[in-house]
Amino acid sequence: MELVLDRLTKQYKNKIAVDRLSLELKPGVYGLLGANGAGKTTLMRMICGVLRPTSGEIKYNEIDVSQEEYRDILGYLPQDFGFYPEFTAIEFMCYMGSLKGLPKQRAKEKAVELLEMVSLTEVAKKKIKTFSGGMKQRLGIAQALINNPKILVLDEPTAGLDPKERIRFRNIISKLGTNRIVLLSTHIVSDIENIATTILVMKNGQLIHNGSLDKIITAIQDKVWECVVSEEKADEFAKIYPIINVRQEQEQIFLRLVSESKPCENAINGKATLEDLYLYYFSEVTTYE
Repeated sequence: MELVLDRLTKQYKNKIAVDRLSLELKPGVYGLLGANGAGKTTLMRMICGVLRPTSGEIKYNEIDVSQEEYRDILGYLPQDFGFYPEFTAIEFMCYMGSLKGLPKQRAKEKAVELLEMVSLTEVAKKKIKTFSGGMKQRLGIAQALINNPKILVLDEPTAGLDPKERIRFRNIISKLGTNRIVLLSTHIVSDIENIATTILVMKNGQLIHNGSLDKIITAIQDKVWECVVSEEKADEFAKIYPIINVRQEQEQIFLRLVSESKPCENAINGKATLEDLYLYYFSEVTTYE
């Protein structure tokens, strides 16, 4: 089971959204990380066959993304997923099953099974318009699984969820990665840090990191610093370095920041995290307040 992206490129007039990206995906959870405009959504939409690449190809076990057979093994939850508010959850699931070509009875059986998996059994006969954001997101992942896909693509699935819902959602996604390829895109670094077996970092349409958390963190291990400085110095540093954390300590300010070199005499190296890596590549220097 392998999804292969070969020199994939997508160009919009003068902008290259995805730039000659090559990647091989096998079963597991892949966390796709990057700032707005990095090319994440364009990449995911090409993988789902929604967008045609300008050049390059995508194949799953030699099946091209353009073939009908490919759609049979694909599950997709886009960032802005549309629901029919007057449908009940079970009606919606059966409808999505019919769109995927499932026989009526099989679609109903699968709908019941998946609604239980995402803890929506008790509200299966309630209209979707009465659902909270978290409940809609769980219904979204359930519909993406109705055809038991081998490839599951989730674009910003935890956006807008409260911490409890996000943890519940993460646990569901983590289990799904044992026997299928799951590609998860999000701005929420902790979601990727907790469930991704492989982390993919995109910038300017290119893949700049691909590996386990421990592997990619080594890129900034000696660039994360912690120090205690005056308020005046903290304001000065904020104009120069990406600031990760700020804490008032009596008359001084504790700073955790990213810098290529030691920023001041009393600075010491801190243990790098995925959030540090994200800020190193994507943070704009902002004024300290």
